[in-house]
Amino acid sequence: MRRALALRGRAAAAQRTALKSTVARPTDGPLQPTSAPQLSTAAGAAAPPPFNRELSTAAHRMEEQPNFASLIEDLQRKEAKHVWHPMTQQRSWSCDESKPPAAVHYAHNSTLYSLDGSTKLDAMGGLWCVNVGYGREELARVAYDAMVQLPFLSPAHGSIPQIELATKISDLLDWSAPAHAYFTASGSEANEAAFKIARQFHAANVEQDPSGPLRYKIISRHRAYHGNTAGAMAATGQAERKIGFGPQPPGYIKVGTPYPYRSRETEAQHGLDLAASLDETIRMEGAETVAAFICEPITSGGGVLVPPENYLKEVRKVCDDHGVLLILDEVVSGFGRTGAMFGHHHYGVTPDIVTLAKGLTSGYQPLGACVVSDRVFANFHDCPDAVHQGKVASTLPPRLAHLRSINTYGGHPVACAVGLRNIEIVEREGLVERAAEMGAFLKRTLEEAIGAHKHVGEVRGRGLLVGVELVADRDTKTPLDDDACGAIVRRCADAGVVVGRNASTVPGLGNVLILAPPFVIEEHECARVAETLRAALDA
Repeated sequence: MRRALALRGRAAAAQRTALKSTVARPTDGPLQPTSAPQLSTAAGAAAPPPFNRELSTAAHRMEEQPNFASLIEDLQRKEAKHVWHPMTQQRSWSCDESKPPAAVHYAHNSTLYSLDGSTKLDAMGGLWCVNVGYGREELARVAYDAMVQLPFLSPAHGSIPQIELATKISDLLDWSAPAHAYFTASGSEANEAAFKIARQFHAANVEQDPSGPLRYKIISRHRAYHGNTAGAMAATGQAERKIGFGPQPPGYIKVGTPYPYRSRETEAQHGLDLAASLDETIRMEGAETVAAFICEPITSGGGVLVPPENYLKEVRKVCDDHGVLLILDEVVSGFGRTGAMFGHHHYGVTPDIVTLAKGLTSGYQPLGACVVSDRVFANFHDCPDAVHQGKVASTLPPRLAHLRSINTYGGHPVACAVGLRNIEIVEREGLVERAAEMGAFLKRTLEEAIGAHKHVGEVRGRGLLVGVELVADRDTKTPLDDDACGAIVRRCADAGVVVGRNASTVPGLGNVLILAPPFVIEEHECARVAETLRAALDA
């Protein structure tokens, strides 16, 4: 018995050693195809170690490694048994009817490499987030240095990366007055913070607005996604993300979202109509009960719905007329995705609150931020009667005036250091401009390849945030059914291209394919995406 256990232990150790021999270690630098150059290194920093060609060759010839096939199968068994993936039906894995795909081993630029030697062009940039592309050794080194120096700090204290990143975000937002960043670990948490802040702002705003303490309602839009925590999910306008999780918290109201493709009006009139609908909803709910309106500059997960140019300006006017705060969810659109540093910069509006995540670190570290205007921030200052003298400040008791919320990993010094360097890379390499240029190229290429296809209703988007609406009939615009849309996504994956879809959102309207690749995607890769989609549609 002991001998058998020892033999099994030695066999397992040998397998682990074989696996480790093919996996990149932090000191090796990222694995890359031998022909690919290093994308960037820190200005003034020493060059990274020479690329390990022997390791790369091994990584690209997995089938030649001793026992490697059995290692892959072992990982697949473990994944099927122990890992619960989001947004995935795993019955066939659990019942041994099929196996999970081979695990992804590493990634470079826009390409994912799996243990079985297969590759996939990631036209979704992970989850809309790997803006600077995969394999940035510079960010790994920054994370290492930051972790050695300060592996954790309570968010109640200030670290150098946290302070510098908040300052940089304020500069980039360019709101003419200082912006103030409350850091979280995700976009969902950033939106939760935004709702708390909006409600406390009004509760503490009695001198300027006597109805302030009555304001608790949050208005959002149908089809919008704002996160998976309780409040953020309640604000989400996607029924299939919430069915079975009810009841939802009260105080969340929905209005329509811009959808020019399905509007019978001109774009300008469509924008006016939607703003008028928001105005009417606020009045019907009682303006003195409404705290904030939240929306994305461009609806992303709900189907890449680009608003009319006049829409956000009209929304800003409606919010101002009723004393309602405007929250812009820039978790997807922030940091260059739409071809501007922030989505709202396209439309000439300034929000009261903006929420950020994803592109803030390009997904290299979990980090979010809820950033507020100077006006909002001032209402969280205590101000004793003796020194009040008309100053804008909280009217709550001084012990309650501050923001009484905290996220353990908010403003993590390692994440903030990575975020700061990520933004430096975006600026240094002109990646915002590149997102605009490559986005225009991708849309043009898609239009030429599939724009006239019988199942394509519209190709739309801004920058490298692109949607392809699938229809059963171009004249009636009847959405293509869910099974057919899912099959197209699977055919693309089988052909080595990862595309997204607004699945599990609104019943009957999960018919939009979504493309949000890294900003470093090349023209030939855009062409491959278009060709793959055409083949998948024709199959």
